[in-house]
Amino acid sequence: MNDGIKTIIVPVRDLDAARALYETVLGVAPYADEPYYVGFRVGDQEIGLDPNGHNHGMTGPVGYCHVGDVAASLSRAVDAGWRTRQGVKDVGAGQLAAVVEDPNGNILGFLERKDLS
Repeated sequence: MNDGIKTIIVPVRDLDAARALYETVLGVAPYADEPYYVGFRVGDQEIGLDPNGHNHGMTGPVGYCHVGDVAASLSRAVDAGWRTRQGVKDVGAGQLAAVVEDPNGNILGFLERKDLS
């Protein structure tokens, strides 16, 4: 199962300033507001701010496909010629994530959530 790209994670250096900017631009308050992640939901789209993203090699936003099995999705991508950037990792609240890079240097993430809503 693949529900398409429903989550976009944005690396930020100043979480407080980014939170205020995104809240103003999106017109919604964050549903998650932690020192390690601020998340906004707009319809069925999630936009997350990650203050540690640059430290983990993020150079820009990464789109995450919501999938039923992140390990299987990672395996299929690697078999198709993608390179693993981040293996399967528990990112909290029962969610698993992995990140791959295509042969052209484009980044895509897979996110397995307990509630795929």
